[in-house]
Amino acid sequence: MNMTPKEIVSYLDKYVIGQKNAKKTIALALRTRYRRMQLDAEMQQEIKPKNILMIGSTGVGKTEISRRLAKMMKVPFIKVEASKYTEVGFVGRDVESMIRDLVVNSISIVKAEKEEENREKIENYIINRITDKLVPPLPTGASESKKDDYQRLLEAMEKRVESGEMDDKIIEIDIEKSASVEFNDTNLPPEMAKVQESFSKVFSTLSKEDNKREVTVKDAKMLLRQEASAKLLDMTSITAEALRRAENGGIIFLDEIDKIALSEKSNGRNDPSKEGVQRDLLPIVEGSSVSTKYGTINTDHILFIAAGAFHVSKPSDLIPELQGRFPLRVELESLTEETLYAILTQTENSLLKQYEALLSVEGMKLVFDDEAVRTIAKLAHRANETAEDIGARRLHTVLERILEDISFDADEYKGKEFVVTKELVHEKLDEVVEDDDLSRYIL
Repeated sequence: MNMTPKEIVSYLDKYVIGQKNAKKTIALALRTRYRRMQLDAEMQQEIKPKNILMIGSTGVGKTEISRRLAKMMKVPFIKVEASKYTEVGFVGRDVESMIRDLVVNSISIVKAEKEEENREKIENYIINRITDKLVPPLPTGASESKKDDYQRLLEAMEKRVESGEMDDKIIEIDIEKSASVEFNDTNLPPEMAKVQESFSKVFSTLSKEDNKREVTVKDAKMLLRQEASAKLLDMTSITAEALRRAENGGIIFLDEIDKIALSEKSNGRNDPSKEGVQRDLLPIVEGSSVSTKYGTINTDHILFIAAGAFHVSKPSDLIPELQGRFPLRVELESLTEETLYAILTQTENSLLKQYEALLSVEGMKLVFDDEAVRTIAKLAHRANETAEDIGARRLHTVLERILEDISFDADEYKGKEFVVTKELVHEKLDEVVEDDDLSRYIL
């Protein structure tokens, strides 16, 4: 998490082209969180996160910026759509469920880290369990020489299991049911979730069903991993650490916030629960305590990044109290033809590289001529201008249109090189792009 704002922006530049203002704002917000954690406890409590409202059309990089940041910082992160929540009293998800989702995500991160730290112990547990099934136990009263021979046999078998030599061998293993009882329905109240889980454990214990399964050694390694984690990891300390991380480092990306704004143009035709959802969001964003089945979490220092296109409504259509909870505003620019070209050629694992990698599986070499790439960017930009502007997502539909036949006949190009030229791009796209009606349906 100890990265300077410049380092954060530099990392984002690999995946998101342009949008300098948005990157700078978010990089500063994240660095401020790091600075806060270095202060004394009393001052930490006083410093609140500066929540961000990102305004921009779909496909300009709002979600991608947040997703890449969370991946880089390895902090608890969830993306939710504001439009799927309803106010208390309506059927649907309540806003507190997003906090419970964040806690579940945080536990997954911490558990994965602990599993990595204890990887050797977990692997040894799995190999020992499988080896015990492959090598019959020694009879009681065996001589010392027999015990030595048995020990050597066990060690040799362990090596064979570890190397994968025995992966196809069928063995019978016992799977402990209690290790797999887990409910993560975050829409349920925590008390109900705990009751449901308790009942499940009780019925699992009372069940006389045979837990033995005949599986390959390869499958047994996967089945026993969860059991090994449950036995070797301290879930109490994992939960405590996960709650701490979610409280102090959690990020919630609240997409489609414009969908719960009350637009003046709608003349009261909005869903009456929209304003209710905004009011339910207030205490969560401002700071409150939310009960989860893992414990209570305080939302004071969770960073909220809200995003919306605001085509029909505008940020001022949100209730004033909620507007005040998002002091940092950043507007993302629409993508130009040059930006679309840069997205195709400069980003890490760009769409072009993805298609080249996919078709290399068929033994063919796909090459994009530079003029062809510029033409793709030009036509995608024109389609965005004439139809709905869906930003970089237009590149997906355009490329799929160009490469559909090539991908279908990929077996015919095995061992050959296929060059996507400017002429091919025009042949596939000109008619569709020029015809507004076709463009709206196909691209």
